[in-house]
Amino acid sequence: MRVEYLPLISSPSAPAVHPAADHAVVSVTRPDLAADAYVGQLWRVPFDAAEPLRITRGFRDTAPRFSPDGRLLGFLRALPGEPPQVAVVPARGGEPIIVTEAKLGVCSFAFNADGTKLAFTARVPEAGRYGTLEGVGPAAEDPRLIDDLQFEFNGSGYLADQRSQLFVIEVPDPHGEPLVRPVGRAAAGSAKFRAVPEARQVSHGDHDHLCPTWDGDAVVVMAARHEGSDADLRWDLYRFDPEGGDPVRLTDSAAGDSVLESPVVAGESIFFIGGHTGAGGRDFFGENPGVFAVPRAGGPVRRLTDAETVHAGHLTADGDGVLAVDWVRGRGVAFRVDAEGAQVRWELPGSVESLAAAGGTRVAVVSDAGSPGELVLLPEPSSADPARRDARSVPVGSSRAGVPLSDFSARLRAAAPAIVPIELTAEAPDGYPVHGWVVRPEGEGPHPVLLLLHGGPFSAFGPSFFDEAQVYAGAGYAVVMCNPRGSASYGQAHAAAIQGGFGGKDAEDVLAFLDHALAVVPGLDRTRQGVMGGSYGGFLTAWLTAHESRFAGAIVERGYLDPRSFVGASDIGWYFAEGCHGGPEQMDAQSPLLLVDSVRTPTLVIHSELDLRCPLATAKRYYTELKLRGVETQLLIFPGENHELSRSGTPHHRTARFEHILRWWDRYLPIG
Repeated sequence: MRVEYLPLISSPSAPAVHPAADHAVVSVTRPDLAADAYVGQLWRVPFDAAEPLRITRGFRDTAPRFSPDGRLLGFLRALPGEPPQVAVVPARGGEPIIVTEAKLGVCSFAFNADGTKLAFTARVPEAGRYGTLEGVGPAAEDPRLIDDLQFEFNGSGYLADQRSQLFVIEVPDPHGEPLVRPVGRAAAGSAKFRAVPEARQVSHGDHDHLCPTWDGDAVVVMAARHEGSDADLRWDLYRFDPEGGDPVRLTDSAAGDSVLESPVVAGESIFFIGGHTGAGGRDFFGENPGVFAVPRAGGPVRRLTDAETVHAGHLTADGDGVLAVDWVRGRGVAFRVDAEGAQVRWELPGSVESLAAAGGTRVAVVSDAGSPGELVLLPEPSSADPARRDARSVPVGSSRAGVPLSDFSARLRAAAPAIVPIELTAEAPDGYPVHGWVVRPEGEGPHPVLLLLHGGPFSAFGPSFFDEAQVYAGAGYAVVMCNPRGSASYGQAHAAAIQGGFGGKDAEDVLAFLDHALAVVPGLDRTRQGVMGGSYGGFLTAWLTAHESRFAGAIVERGYLDPRSFVGASDIGWYFAEGCHGGPEQMDAQSPLLLVDSVRTPTLVIHSELDLRCPLATAKRYYTELKLRGVETQLLIFPGENHELSRSGTPHHRTARFEHILRWWDRYLPIG
């Protein structure tokens, strides 16, 4: 894997299965260096032996969804430099028509049962902002008067002047006569021409409304509309009548469990991904999200998965239940759960990224070391499983269950065959098991070693395709990566083990895993080691270099470097630092910035100008403190990027980032 192969990484979206259950549609996007943007189209993937077929040719077509009656296919289409709008096309094919004109773009959408209406959410700009007043750019807008705790979010910016609201629109007949703009005499004195139907705004107020789903003739969304919502993490489900009136609250997060995402109506229940936020509404550390359900009429919520299940991805309806993904030891596992909590699980090679179902047929996007994802039909559950019911997982007579239906990564695989990670389990000093992987380059070595640390800390590495590890291994470095205590996918006790003690058990775990890898994996050079990580991984990198002299170099990227500075500066600083560390004294005791006197390791600091999660100012201070103490250091700042640079930054910036990183390691950890 080389830096220039970045445009070969094709990533499929969550699929949409046609109600006839004979094919799925998926969006496949990739970085494009010529456009310096992410481009992609929709593909039709048959469930027989036919090849997948590209069915749209837009600049960026994403998020496909079929209408429940199977007549229409909707998706989000974004033109160069413009926000995404809903496009609708006959499911049999044809020319898409754009049916929305949201100023800041559509966030998500859903068809009603017969496909005659669309519910969608979109951010509504305050008058005079975000280009709504001609000739007034961002620097000339009126000042903002802020009295909220939650007033900005990474990647979105300010919140109060662009709330996400619910809209409903009549879907035009894609087979009907197209609208024609009047000219000449016909245009004189006529009403303003509209190229799309007019959408009706259903929700209002200083609240965000997200993830619409239809429940009969009403629309259910998640929102934080309760009194005091600015000071907690609680969200609830609300039912809106598109014809007007006050919404009906369906859940009560004050009881301790909050809606997180993905409301889905299935059978007589509304399922959603939820989490325990506690009596005060601020609990989050080590709390595994799970699948919950509430009756469609509202009432007490029930957690359908145990507290050790870590739900990842979105829910999708499957008969009277839902399909979901459990995160287990860094790998996605597919399962189905109904309103009674009965489950079916599928153990597949690779890691399940997303799921979809229709007509009793289930399909998954599954990734492995060489591919970000391919479509696979789920095999039929065991007939002895009481949760099987009457649903089937593949069409009758199909022999393609478990066999990939697509090969979107063929060009990437041909250019750069993947290096399959070596799975290991080490033992920490206190005997605790530490699980992870080593991506070892070809050849006997000895290979210089990079200890790669993930963010979060509630996150995890896995065995699937990871461009970072493949690029560094392709350059000749052995990449060591593990999931220390504090990581997700190993249970609540594992995740909560470092609360109040960042830099303790987690630091011991990663060093124990590194030493174990050096001892048991052939070809690793224990005399040449580097360390790097982003966000929480940046914290742990800076913490290690303040306590260890073993590393030839370090890279601290978008680092969480000073908990006390996080408060008031980060979008989540109002609750995160206290929840992770405790009071001001504990924050200072766990601050890498305050240990900078002990650092001697050459350090590259990478940050983005628009990072609202880990603010740039703290990275500048860390760099300056190193510089003043004579430590070899550089500061690399990316304009226009936010906290997600390495994952969704512009292709040009992602390429430049890799080039700078490899140059740094070539200087302090040369391949030889």
